[in-house]
Amino acid sequence: MRTITSRQMDALDTNCEQLGLIPLQLMENAGSAVSAEVMNLPTRERVLVVAGRGNNGGDGFVAARHLIGYEVTVLLLGKSDEIKTPEAARNLSILKRTGIPVIEVKDVSGLKPEYFSECDVIVDALFGTGIKGHIREPENTAIDLINDSKAKVVSVDIPSGMDPDGGQFEKAVHADVTTTFYLPKPGLIKVDNQEFVGEIAVADIGIPPDAETVVGVGDVKLVRGRGHDSHKGDGGRVLVIGGGAYSGAPALAAMAALRTGADIVTVAAPKSVSKIIASFSPNLIVRKLSEKRLHQKDIPVLEELIKVHDVVVIGMGLGRDDKTAAAVRDILRLCDKVVVDADALYALEKPLDQYGCNMIITPHAGEFKNLIGEDIPVDREARIGLVNRFSRENGVVTLMKSPEDIISDGQANRVNLTGNPGMTVGGTGDVLAGITGALFAGYTGIEAAAAAAYICGRSGDIVYDELGLGLTATDVIDKIPAAMKI
Repeated sequence: MRTITSRQMDALDTNCEQLGLIPLQLMENAGSAVSAEVMNLPTRERVLVVAGRGNNGGDGFVAARHLIGYEVTVLLLGKSDEIKTPEAARNLSILKRTGIPVIEVKDVSGLKPEYFSECDVIVDALFGTGIKGHIREPENTAIDLINDSKAKVVSVDIPSGMDPDGGQFEKAVHADVTTTFYLPKPGLIKVDNQEFVGEIAVADIGIPPDAETVVGVGDVKLVRGRGHDSHKGDGGRVLVIGGGAYSGAPALAAMAALRTGADIVTVAAPKSVSKIIASFSPNLIVRKLSEKRLHQKDIPVLEELIKVHDVVVIGMGLGRDDKTAAAVRDILRLCDKVVVDADALYALEKPLDQYGCNMIITPHAGEFKNLIGEDIPVDREARIGLVNRFSRENGVVTLMKSPEDIISDGQANRVNLTGNPGMTVGGTGDVLAGITGALFAGYTGIEAAAAAAYICGRSGDIVYDELGLGLTATDVIDKIPAAMKI
């Protein structure tokens, strides 16, 4: 069964906002779906909605309003002025104008057992997918009272207290029905959790397919953030292997990785270009290799560098001679995570999963055509199907660069629409590879590739608004931080 994690659902909600679908609309649809499940129960005259102060509680407020003709009471665990989101606060305000009783519970003493015993149905709207850590009072006692009740329980999205992503939790509501939204959360289908979940009802709350297919701000949200207690290296260590035939390409990739948030970026480059690359910025660490081009003689040195970096980005400016290609293939077998771009793409031999690494490839349409040996269709759906099939058969994530970037890991498929004609200038592909490498250090291949495509294109759009067709790759690098702001 296909599922969606709490992080992914949060990103999806953000993408919905970008499309113009406001959270209030989604909350209305979610609450309506919950009320429909209540009305499907054989006995439901007296309904108690136990609501928290977040969006899960807001869904409960909507459900209460939709239960016309029933005896409904809402138990709010907290005060009205403690509601955490404007959408939940607005729905509580509407609810109070309807005459439905809303009882504010400030502490455990306000949780009267008769509230829970004198009802037919309890709507569990305490916690949603954002739950973290220890359950405090009065929510802790409320969960016990719900579980001790003989009423049927309908949980909103997940049974309150459960880890939505399938991790450990201390206690949770035992639901008869869990009304979850869009897709089940991983915790709901975990075998050990079935005693808490009950029947799963998946509700369509009006999220359009484009919110998940088209890359948006939510995808950037997935790959942002760092704790206050972070240390050097926690933001990722990226090794760029490139240069020899050219010097600028690996430098652009490395600078892009730094601008994206990588803590340490090392460029391993042939001796013919290493000094030139080092001159681009004092922020770069440059390791000089022994030959004028990448050579198998340098594999022992590179192996040690690979061990102390999280991600390798390889290919920019290497050239395509046979000895370099052989070295690339040997290097791939030493990697854990690797982004393969530019000249390194021509060294690949199929199937790509033979290299035994987590690989993202970033070809443009011409390079992808060379790799697969067939023409690239014009139709978007056909292109997606082709990239998906290739990624699935080769066990890689593919980011095919084009006016509409296609990203696939063989299961999930994404389309990125950011970018502009000015980005046909040389070097922007190297920038994209660097961004991808920086994000891949901390996130999955599909998350890193999708967000990187959006960030690179958005950076170019910001520059294009200022400079038009006069933009350069270094201009795009400078705007990466702005493009990552949400």
